Amino acid sequence: MNYKKIDLLSIVFLLTAMMTWASSFIALKSAIGPMGPMSVVFGRMIVASLCFVYFIKQFSTLHFTKKDIKYILLMTAFEPCLYFIFEAKALQYTTASQAGMITSMMPLMTAIGAGIVLKEVISKRLFIGSFIAVLGAIWLSLSAQSSENALNPLLGNTLEFLAMVCGAWYAIAIRYLTQKFSALFLTAIQAFVGALFFFPLAIWEYNTLEMHITMESIFWIFYLGIVVTLGGYGMFNLALSRIEASRASVFVNLIPVFTVFLAYLFLGETLTPTEMMASGVILLGVIISQLPNFRQKSIL
Repeated sequence: MNYKKIDLLSIVFLLTAMMTWASSFIALKSAIGPMGPMSVVFGRMIVASLCFVYFIKQFSTLHFTKKDIKYILLMTAFEPCLYFIFEAKALQYTTASQAGMITSMMPLMTAIGAGIVLKEVISKRLFIGSFIAVLGAIWLSLSAQSSENALNPLLGNTLEFLAMVCGAWYAIAIRYLTQKFSALFLTAIQAFVGALFFFPLAIWEYNTLEMHITMESIFWIFYLGIVVTLGGYGMFNLALSRIEASRASVFVNLIPVFTVFLAYLFLGETLTPTEMMASGVILLGVIISQLPNFRQKSIL
C-alpha cells in the first residue's frame, strides 16, 4: 500500500484558504446588495492589483514559453474571469449557505479533470460519489424556496455549479504553473487580468443600474481584495506547489461547513430540514468519492 507523507504546512495553507474563501460568500452577498455584482468584483480586483504594483519590476524578469502562456490564459479565463461572473450572479439569486454547499462538488470535478489532463487516478468510487453529489445538488436546488435572500435558488445554484466547473479547471491549470512560477506571481496575474476584464462590465453596470455605494460595501470590497484574494489564493497556490491538485481540492469540502456557520453568524441565514438533508446527500457523495482505495484501479 502506498502511503503519502502528510505535509502539515500545506494543511495550514489550505485551512486558511478555505476559511477566507468561505467568508467571501458573506462578503459578496453583503456588498452586492447596494452595488452591482460586476462592480463589486472589479473593485475587488483593483484593490488586489494595487497590492502587487510593488512586485511588477520583479515579475518583468520572468521568462515564458508558449505552453506557459497557454496555461496562464486558461487559468485566468477560468478564474477570475468566468468564475466570478457565475459566482457573483449566483449570489444575487441564492443564499450564501446554499452556494457554499454547491462548492463541495468542486473536488469531484477537479479529480475527474486531473485524471484526464494530469493523468491522476480516477476510480469507480469517484464516479459513484460524483453521481450521488449531483443528485444532492439537484435536490437542494429544486427544494429551495424563494425568499428575500434567495430570489431564484434554482438559477443561483446552477450558476454556482458552473462557477465550480471553472474552479476545477483553474486548479488543474495552476497545478502545472506552480511548478515554474511563484504563488505570488500567479496570484498577481489573476488580479491584473481580473481588473482589466471586469472594468468594462463595471462601467456598463454604472451606466445602467442604480447603485448605492456605502461604507459597508467599500469595507467588504477591500476585504475581498486583500484578505480573500491575496490571502485565500496565495495560500491555495502555495499549497498546490507542494501537493497534487486532487488532494488539495479535498479541503474545499470544508467551505460549506465554514460558510453555513458564517452565514448564520453574519447574515442570519439557516437551512430548512429538507435543504439540510439535500446538503447531507451532497456531502455523502463527496465522502464516498474521497474514501481511500486499497486497490488503486483507474477507470481511464
